[in-house]
Amino acid sequence: MIVWINGTHGAGKTTTSALVQPLIPDSRVFDAETVGGTLMSITPGLPETDNFQHWPPWRPLVVETARRVLEYTGGTLVIPMTVLVEQYWREISAGLDQHAIPVRHFVLHADQGTLRGRIEREHVVPSPFRLKYLEPYAEAARTWLHAEAEVVDTTHLTPAEAALQIAAAVRT
Repeated sequence: MIVWINGTHGAGKTTTSALVQPLIPDSRVFDAETVGGTLMSITPGLPETDNFQHWPPWRPLVVETARRVLEYTGGTLVIPMTVLVEQYWREISAGLDQHAIPVRHFVLHADQGTLRGRIEREHVVPSPFRLKYLEPYAEAARTWLHAEAEVVDTTHLTPAEAALQIAAAVRT
């Protein structure tokens, strides 16, 4: 099984995933961003983009990596990864479905003001990369993302509380 933890950049996916993992027996965290890092390390580089998810190989490589790891280890993969483009989510979820890998898709949500505040408090100079995805996240949430996932409203939750909520949902 895969527990996919989605949400905008800075929503707490990585922190929450690390806290979810020990709550789900026989689970591991797989950060699909490392697949993007592998693609970014290719020289000479792939065509210019502002986000490795736009490279067509990224999506099937995430599916194939998850499939192979689960084939090798069994259990559950917890994947903290922002996916805000519906077509990309459809490709990933269809690829996993093709291999009969069940997915529990969660999205960590907070209102725009809360998210902005978290990003701005994170570093002395707020991350322009994270800030630029606030509106695309809001648009995805309005148009498709919240309908495709189990929404965990983290506005008033700690990452530990969000992790407990996700783990409880997975157990049911």
